[in-house]
Amino acid sequence: MVEPLLSPDPGDRSSSGPLLEEDELIAIVDDSPEVTNLLQAYLSNQGLRSVSAGSKSELLQILQTCTVAVVLLDMSLPEHNGYAVITELAQSYPDLGIIMVTGRTDLQVALDCLRRGADDYLTKPINVEQFYHTVSQTLKKRRLAIDNRLYQQELLATTLRTQFLHHLNLKMNSAYLDVLELENVLHTILIGITSNEGLRFNRAFLALFDEKESMLRGRLAIGPDSIEDAAVVWDEIKQKKLDLQDHFRSITTDVRKKDVIVNRIVRSLAVPASDTGHPMIYACRNRTPLLVSHGESVVKIPAELINTLGEDTFVITPLYSASKALGVIIADNFITRQPIQETDIEALEIFAGQASIAIIHSRLYTDMQAKIDELELVTNELEKSKDLLIEAERYSALGHMSAQLVHALRNPITSIGATARLLSKRISNQKEKRFLNVLTKESAKLEATLSDLFSFVNPGEMQKTMQPLFPLLRRSVMIFYAAMKKNNISYDINLQGEDPIVEIDAEKIRQVFLHLIRNCMEAMTDGGTLSVKVETLPDCAIVNISDTGSGIDVKDISRVTDPFYTTKTYGTGLGLTLVKQILSRHNADFSLFPNNTNGMTATITFRKQ
Repeated sequence: MVEPLLSPDPGDRSSSGPLLEEDELIAIVDDSPEVTNLLQAYLSNQGLRSVSAGSKSELLQILQTCTVAVVLLDMSLPEHNGYAVITELAQSYPDLGIIMVTGRTDLQVALDCLRRGADDYLTKPINVEQFYHTVSQTLKKRRLAIDNRLYQQELLATTLRTQFLHHLNLKMNSAYLDVLELENVLHTILIGITSNEGLRFNRAFLALFDEKESMLRGRLAIGPDSIEDAAVVWDEIKQKKLDLQDHFRSITTDVRKKDVIVNRIVRSLAVPASDTGHPMIYACRNRTPLLVSHGESVVKIPAELINTLGEDTFVITPLYSASKALGVIIADNFITRQPIQETDIEALEIFAGQASIAIIHSRLYTDMQAKIDELELVTNELEKSKDLLIEAERYSALGHMSAQLVHALRNPITSIGATARLLSKRISNQKEKRFLNVLTKESAKLEATLSDLFSFVNPGEMQKTMQPLFPLLRRSVMIFYAAMKKNNISYDINLQGEDPIVEIDAEKIRQVFLHLIRNCMEAMTDGGTLSVKVETLPDCAIVNISDTGSGIDVKDISRVTDPFYTTKTYGTGLGLTLVKQILSRHNADFSLFPNNTNGMTATITFRKQ
């Protein structure tokens, strides 16, 4: 029997929200139509949707097709044991609220029902106040259990995400990142974005600006073709307990092999930095995430980008440092079609921040390593060549001085010696003849000395071999590294293309480069830029060494290679003379001309064999 079902006091109904979600309902299982009709009518009056079943089989069919929140189960169903039904429902449907309805008031029966998984029980005849209270309390209890489980899952995901970011921070703070380590860290971040316990995006694409910041190009991507594949990578990380060292060595390699399609997509992404209307460039320049929903956003979305991604709903998150834009991360839900929420974008910004830090650290490491390599080269070259400039200048000065002495003294000394010998033959007075012999002997010594000086002027054979120009030029510039830094002089070594191979005496040509570079530096008393450029042509190699210094008057250019001519306060003025002499012996052309703005350019043309 069922007592008349009257509406309870509205004040008894206390809830912070609806008892049932829009798609949920209550199932009443009883073989008595009278009971089910009355209970359904009452629930309907309370705004609660319900459905009835007269047997276990009917209930199971309802559970397969509908979202059932609570079941009111009659213990006395024909041909079924009520205890067994409770056990089966509790095991198969853990989120299902179960209220047992029995005609017995035995406490032991009630306890057995609760032990087997029931949430509460009612006795017949059913009291309306007790019925509504039991149903509402069971619904609230169920909602709390579901919410608690969801909160636990979210807490676990947040914990794992925090651990993930913590390990990344440790990795980036414990060592500088070279190119390979940066690649692995960026791949790991993309995995975190797409993992189930991470941000749960289906795919993630990374694009970075090139060194000149002129082009944004796709670099890395993560994204399998199915939901099953999407869980594999994160399961591997969990099995390894987030050991990023093992992860860097193994997982990322496997990921690159698996995600063939997305990596093919990311390689096709290329946007000029000048295209400020493009959404990827827009996100970078404005340093703000850009959500694209069904092809629409605050800026126009190119059809080409949608076609390339194969998706019209995605988020673009910028990567940047304090001074420049670095690139973007594009993430979407290509497989699950889940909407992208504001919280998803905020979480993605955190991962994008980690990617930005990794890129900045890597570039700092690269710059530092380049400076270290430069300093090592400078040290080695200075150690090998510390006396080269002094010796070159000294021998050049001695050589040209010898040439001057030979030219100025040889003829007079020869005349004096010849006259002394002639007089010695004509004079018979032995005392006078003895003085003439001394004069003849000493003149011969002077002639021999002048002959030795003439031999010094002649540099002898050159040791020519086939040599590349690029290393020789680079080492020559690096010798002056410390001096350039001290005098606020920067350098630009533009050695592009194939390294020309020419037949030269490497040591002599190195002297040429050193003299020219030193002259450039001495011309830039207030700092400036030293530029070295090589142009390789089919029949020759042209070396240009330029400065931004004070320059030389046009009227003086024709005289700068003359011996002992100089406009400097100090020096012999033999540097360019020696340069011209060495290059002429190499059959190389030398010219010096003023730049369009300021400074001079020395040009050497080596002819190929």
